[in-house]
Amino acid sequence: MSRDMRILALGVLAGMVTGALPARAQVGTPTLADQRTIRVSGIGEVHADPDLATIQFAVETTGATAQEAGSANADAMDRVIQALVGAGVPREQIQTSGYSLFPEYARPDRGSDADPPVIRGYRASNQVSVESSDLEGLGRLIDVGLAAGANRLNGVFFEVRNSAAAEAEALREAVQAARASAETMAAALGVQLGDVLDASTSSEPPRPMFRAVARESFQMDMAAAAPTPIEPGQQTVRAVASLVFAIR
Repeated sequence: MSRDMRILALGVLAGMVTGALPARAQVGTPTLADQRTIRVSGIGEVHADPDLATIQFAVETTGATAQEAGSANADAMDRVIQALVGAGVPREQIQTSGYSLFPEYARPDRGSDADPPVIRGYRASNQVSVESSDLEGLGRLIDVGLAAGANRLNGVFFEVRNSAAAEAEALREAVQAARASAETMAAALGVQLGDVLDASTSSEPPRPMFRAVARESFQMDMAAAAPTPIEPGQQTVRAVASLVFAIR
């Protein structure tokens, strides 16, 4: 055999060995797509008691000039903040969450749409968010803010600060629900469940829950009126578990 023929024969042999390797690599555990499976999902929900509330007080004032409206607003909001601090709210738990000052225009007379708008005054609005963990004292705290001069209340928000335990419990319930669904399906199909081949989850931490607060009048005698009733209620922590079981 000539030298060239030997080289050619070795090359063909190497190609045969190389071509055989992928076939050997494919022998082993079947992929998820190759197996008979059941795909299920479950939902778990846990109710948790909120432990933090945020109240949003606002003061609105008007004036002939922007400076007049802004100055009156600053004085009124300062009185509200001082009253809240005097009621036991730490100053670091009071935060400005909105401020605006804008002109108010007089409505033009009929037939004079072409006339430029005329500014008839200015309106200033300042909002503060107040955090409190004393949920039982929220009604009285609201009354203190209103009596001090807050003339708008944009609601109360409740939340759960540490929801890790509730999220874990919701996930456990979701997995149990998913497994129960898989067992029901397997029994109905006349097959047996195998190993869990895949698992995934998504959770929804509790979102701050809004509670509207309504009073008939902000000009009432706050000393004689009953405290504003506030009920925190409960918040729902939700989790979803998706499982893939092999069946046989």
